[in-house]
Amino acid sequence: MLIPTKSEMRAYEVDGYFVREGFLSPSEVEDFRGNARRKLEAESAAGEVMEKGDKSGNKTLLKMWNTAGDDKFGMLARDERMVRMSEALLGEDIYLYSHKMTMKQPREGGAWEWHQDFAYWYNNGCLSPDMLSIFISLDASTKANGCLQVLKGSHALGRIDHVREDGQTNVNMEYLAEAEKRFEHVYVEMAPGDALVFHGNLLHRSDANNSDSYRWGYICSYNTVANAPFKRTRDYGNYEELRTVPAGSFMSAAE
Repeated sequence: MLIPTKSEMRAYEVDGYFVREGFLSPSEVEDFRGNARRKLEAESAAGEVMEKGDKSGNKTLLKMWNTAGDDKFGMLARDERMVRMSEALLGEDIYLYSHKMTMKQPREGGAWEWHQDFAYWYNNGCLSPDMLSIFISLDASTKANGCLQVLKGSHALGRIDHVREDGQTNVNMEYLAEAEKRFEHVYVEMAPGDALVFHGNLLHRSDANNSDSYRWGYICSYNTVANAPFKRTRDYGNYEELRTVPAGSFMSAAE
């Protein structure tokens, strides 16, 4: 199914997120994950992947792309399942704002503190929170290896002030404390191939990976064309026509 179900639409509206189980098939996960492991671990060894630290000194590897090309990463970002899902939820013409891989290595991957994605995007020149992300879990994502956590329904608060701490941009702690009293704290555990679709203002975080397993996730963020940044502050996020491709096209893309 290319578009959200009625229950998914309702969950996105009320809770700020939903999980589409089996968004990618096992064979698609194997193909995409295998390519990602080979390519990005080699790039990491060559110093071509970013390292983002947390306050404990643990590091998460991060790879971002400025455009969606014809490789497997770009083709999945333009996959019609990703695009139609986002269009239906945002209700307007969209484009790909960014796509990236977060790589929590065994016994190493760091934590991300509570934040809203729109807090970043607003500072990049996007006026409205008409933005969402789709996180595809490439490994089993569990409490033990640092799965995403959310405050269910917290997107209704709107954009909250953030501060720069320990190399991350985190939500104001005073406001976070009140939000934690009001909204349910959910650990979003996922199987490989599941997709978490979430609002740009949803408060979320993740713990460090203290397990012996990988916890990699591919994240595509989409913006409405009308909400494209009014100023250029980054090499990514600026409007570029979205060239949608048929579902699963990345399987035949060159590595």
